Amino acid sequence: MTKVMLIDALKSFIENSVKSFSLPERVQEGDTEEIFRAPTVYKLRLDNSGEAKKKAPYIILQLESGVDRQPRSENGESTAVIRLVFCVYHENEQEGSVALLNVMEKVRLDLMKTVVIGKCFKLDADKGLESLIYNEDTAPYYAGEMICTFFMPAIEREVNTWLKP
Repeated sequence: MTKVMLIDALKSFIENSVKSFSLPERVQEGDTEEIFRAPTVYKLRLDNSGEAKKKAPYIILQLESGVDRQPRSENGESTAVIRLVFCVYHENEQEGSVALLNVMEKVRLDLMKTVVIGKCFKLDADKGLESLIYNEDTAPYYAGEMICTFFMPAIEREVNTWLKP
């Protein structure tokens, strides 16, 4: 199991988690009416970061770091730290802030309830989920992030029998 598989499984999980949201998009030139939709979930980056404001609402899944350990004659352990970046749009500053918090809370609650994603990636609930809302004045865009660590299936060594202790 790879980190790419973790990102794919997490993308599906979060898409399902936030599918009931109906958040506004910014009215673009040529649009005749306001569009409402669930946040789009992106893997690693937006498809065009120059259009970040046009993409809201969205969630980006970023690989922050990974660690693989295989102490001699012990089972290995692999972990991956994932950053979830949230962005929503709203003309009303209070409603925008609340919308961001609602999306983040829905994902947080679903992750903490489920714990296992994609049948093999386990949230490190001991480390928990770390959340941060960006408090800068960026209205009408509101953003925050969440950091979580997942245990991944360990990588088993392939050692010739003559190398075994």
